[in-house]
Amino acid sequence: MIHPTAIIDSTAVIGKNVEIGPYSIVGPDVVIGDNCWIGPHVVIKGPTVLGHGNKIFQFSSIGEDCQDKKYNGEPTRLEIGDNNVIRECVTIHRGTIQDQSLTKIGNDNLLMAYVHVAHDCMVGNHIILANNTTLAGHVHVGDWAILGGFTGVHQFCHIGEHAFTAVNSVVVQDVPPYIMAQGHNAVPRTINSEGLKRRGYSKEQVMTIKRAFKTLYRKGLTIDEAVAEMQSWNASELESLIAFVQNSSRGIIR
Repeated sequence: MIHPTAIIDSTAVIGKNVEIGPYSIVGPDVVIGDNCWIGPHVVIKGPTVLGHGNKIFQFSSIGEDCQDKKYNGEPTRLEIGDNNVIRECVTIHRGTIQDQSLTKIGNDNLLMAYVHVAHDCMVGNHIILANNTTLAGHVHVGDWAILGGFTGVHQFCHIGEHAFTAVNSVVVQDVPPYIMAQGHNAVPRTINSEGLKRRGYSKEQVMTIKRAFKTLYRKGLTIDEAVAEMQSWNASELESLIAFVQNSSRGIIR
């Protein structure tokens, strides 16, 4: 299952039923879980841990030193969960000691061609990063978010769960859960209604989230006033939205 032209470091740990294609390189301190498929011309550098069932396509660079001038060769890590699809020419860098020394990607994500995930990013589960999406350092992306092609996200920004960015968006502040954002710089347009329906949200829940969007963005309220009004509804589907807005360090898109 390992092509004879592949170079595998003697310290690398390779799970069961793993396929590694021609001319790929697996360096020291790399762990690859069971049933992974590594295509040709892939480079994986450690310390990096991959879970099971991941597919990594040709010319991807996984676990390389970060592009941060403060980085001085410290032993930082990359962790990738299970059942992710990482397409052609994707680059994912390890963390820095300025954060948690860790870049982390969850489960069941699709990273399309030429995506870049920089140092210290935290990417959740069931996320789609479309072609050429770029996450700068320390970016957090919540579960089920979809970032359209050529989206650029400024360092330290957070993208909430079920959020959606249109093609060619530039995100310089936090995007709350459920919000569809578009533009350069990205602004809120509406909520991700179709995505919520696909995820099993009821009609009533979607209507509550739409009402919350109007409260947050269309009624001319301050953030504190909008949060207080949403809290008064006691709607469980708004808990993550309210917590996100309250804890935003960069401020939410407006």
